[in-house]
Amino acid sequence: MTQALRTPNMPGAGGPNRADQRWEQFYRYGSYAILTLATLVAAVAAGLIMTRTEMYVAGVLVAAAYALQFWWGRVRPRTAPGAPAGQVYYALRTVLAFALSWLNPFFSIYAGLGYFDVEPLLPKRLLRVGLFATAVTMAGSESGGLPPASLLNWVAFGALFVLNASLVEFFSNVGAKEAEKARIQAETIAELERTNLRLEAAMAENAALHAQLLVQAREAGVDDERRRLAAEIHDTLAQGLTGIIAQLQVVTSLAESDPAAARVHLDRAVGLARHSLGEARRSVHNLAPAALDHDDLVGALKGMVADWGRQHRVRADFTVTGTVEPVHDEIAATLVRIAGEALANAGRHAGAGRVGVTLSFMDDELALDVRDDGRGFDPDAVPPAGRTGGFGLGGMRARAERVAGSVDVESGPGRGTAVSARLPLVRQG
Repeated sequence: MTQALRTPNMPGAGGPNRADQRWEQFYRYGSYAILTLATLVAAVAAGLIMTRTEMYVAGVLVAAAYALQFWWGRVRPRTAPGAPAGQVYYALRTVLAFALSWLNPFFSIYAGLGYFDVEPLLPKRLLRVGLFATAVTMAGSESGGLPPASLLNWVAFGALFVLNASLVEFFSNVGAKEAEKARIQAETIAELERTNLRLEAAMAENAALHAQLLVQAREAGVDDERRRLAAEIHDTLAQGLTGIIAQLQVVTSLAESDPAAARVHLDRAVGLARHSLGEARRSVHNLAPAALDHDDLVGALKGMVADWGRQHRVRADFTVTGTVEPVHDEIAATLVRIAGEALANAGRHAGAGRVGVTLSFMDDELALDVRDDGRGFDPDAVPPAGRTGGFGLGGMRARAERVAGSVDVESGPGRGTAVSARLPLVRQG
């Protein structure tokens, strides 16, 4: 019942709000006011229902009640809910209120305090005992005073006690539910606050991770650009310089015996130098190979294979299978770079007498196969890209993987070499 009314703000409770402050004032001064009111009302009716001796006794008991309230006013701020001091105060006040109501029923006004502060004063197991004790005093005063003077008074006392006890039980249950509801709400609010704190911590952590990922992304971008430039230089400048050196070596050997042939090779060296310069500029700007400026993929590969065959004086055949379709620029550039590197490797290392290049258009895939009948090698024995300055096989694989493709190499000493690239067929437009 007291829970339904209001639990006073005892030590250990949460910080007081406006309602808490008002209840605190009531529990500090209200007991004096109610005791004084009960005394005044009882005094008015004393001549009608009390003897002189009863008046003296009531006066002593009222003085004791004031002394008890004064003592409790000094002790209460330092007393926790359910402490022994609070139990003693409640028990003494209940006894005094019962005795005063026995002498004069109007003192039940003072006894009514037992309904208000039973919860903070008594432990949980004694709550109903305290409430029912107060109900006895209230029922006695309401039935005409204690002890009941007649059978009718006893019947009225019993009925009023049942009524008071029922009200006590009802309001106790309502108060318990309200208290449980308040407890659940408080726990929910506390859990929400903890969740908010966790979310704030998670957001701060995510922000730190995001910043870290940005740094890593920038570093990865720098590394990727370095690898791209290294591969481009290898596939363009290195190949061009190798061709220039080869042509100049021929010029040196023919300069005296055949000046006209030497002049032809010198012109080829100049052409290679110009071509390499253009490719270097394209690599810096990340542009497509020069072979694709005026030709499609098939024409660019056909011209590349023919030029390579003339330059190395090796038979080089180019074949196309399937239905030719326009290919996305990035896919075409990747295939041209891979073909150029495969042919350059064949010219430098294979010592081949014949090279075949096949471009196959399939439903959703492009296949480029470059085969030679040269001396071959052991693919497992080739060091990783960049370990010895070379980017051949590793560069081809990296280019293919960049567009969701792959490169496989089959070779062996004395068995020639086959480079097979598989790229998705991404159509132009």
